[in-house]
Amino acid sequence: MKQNIQKRVLLASLVGSAIEWFDYFLYGTVAALVFNQIFFVSENPTIGLMLAYASFALTFFIRPFGGIFFSHIGDKIGRKKTLVLTLSIMGVATMAMGLLPTYQAIGIWAPIILVCLRLIQGLGIGGEWGGALLLAVEYAPKEERGFYGSIPQVGIPIGMVMGTLALTIMSLLPNEAFISWGWRVPFILSIFLVFFGLWIRRGIDETPSFKTVKEKGQIAKVPIVTTLKYHWREVLIAIGAKFVETAPFYIFSTFIVSYATINLGFNRTTVLTAVMIASIVTSILIPMMGRLSDKVGRKPLYVWGSIAMMLYAFPYFWLIHQGSVVLLFIATIIGLGVIWAPITAVLGTIFSEIFSAEIRYTGVSLGYQIGAALAGGTAPLVAVALLAAFDNSYVPVAIYIMLTAAISLVAMSRVTDKYKATLD
Repeated sequence: MKQNIQKRVLLASLVGSAIEWFDYFLYGTVAALVFNQIFFVSENPTIGLMLAYASFALTFFIRPFGGIFFSHIGDKIGRKKTLVLTLSIMGVATMAMGLLPTYQAIGIWAPIILVCLRLIQGLGIGGEWGGALLLAVEYAPKEERGFYGSIPQVGIPIGMVMGTLALTIMSLLPNEAFISWGWRVPFILSIFLVFFGLWIRRGIDETPSFKTVKEKGQIAKVPIVTTLKYHWREVLIAIGAKFVETAPFYIFSTFIVSYATINLGFNRTTVLTAVMIASIVTSILIPMMGRLSDKVGRKPLYVWGSIAMMLYAFPYFWLIHQGSVVLLFIATIIGLGVIWAPITAVLGTIFSEIFSAEIRYTGVSLGYQIGAALAGGTAPLVAVALLAAFDNSYVPVAIYIMLTAAISLVAMSRVTDKYKATLD
């Protein structure tokens, strides 16, 4: 019976996370391909692209507020109720995007409404990740915590696979049809995935950790106040540790779509396929890395991955600049799969282990979402700005990737064995 509950918990955590990120990555990819033409219209293509990426980045700054709001509910009322709310909000906003009239139809209201829907998406995912993570980790046997904590992270590449696959299929349409209506189809159909996710989460009980906190009367009156007053160091660690996990990821998965097609002349479908295959590889490697972390520890895997990311920044751009489809695929698979997988596999478990149960939802959400705001959503925008400022040279972008890894290594150096006691 216990094993059946744990399997359902893992499935609920994975499915919800995958659906959230499917919705989220649809926007990121379509922003690079379409939104600069039908919502953020400009005579200068670079400005239009930067405006589209700015709308992508804007959501990352609302995500911490979503994290604060929903984690307050999660730490006060429970993880399960929060996850139902976040998934529903995200799904409705995504479907509405697929129905939104263009700039040519309603003028300035089109980008305004799109940005508002994007902000709603950000609020939803701001609360979703922490809940999905804790649903898995707080149910996990002690000796398998790394594996359980990696499962919600698998939802990230799975969501991207689903989003990229959907857009790859639609991109087979003639370009005019894709721009006109093809991109809308995955957005609208995503509502059926939401219904599936809500069905999976039915019957899941509150986590053992939350039940214990509630029984002992230890629920924080205002979780955000308690977190910032007594756990601000842990929040800073989480923010810094997030840098290398998020900025390079969006360079390899989102920025590359426009860069490889516009600057390097690759076919759009080819680039999307490369990202999709790399995401499949990542989906396989993440739980394997989670298992490995239960044997060798979280910190060593994270450090190894971060150092590898620093070393790979320049070779990555060299490979894709060769103009070879094979090397484009290899470069993307190495970046998103081999190097990024161990970093993201252990990140959630590390965050869970450094915060105590009564404010854990708030702590992990705050650190994760602020880190994502500072280094994640801004990454494609920063990369495009660097290209514009340095005559399309990729050198500053590579240095930017290395800088994010350096920041994360400094943050991770502050994580010690004392934190493991919070979940034991």
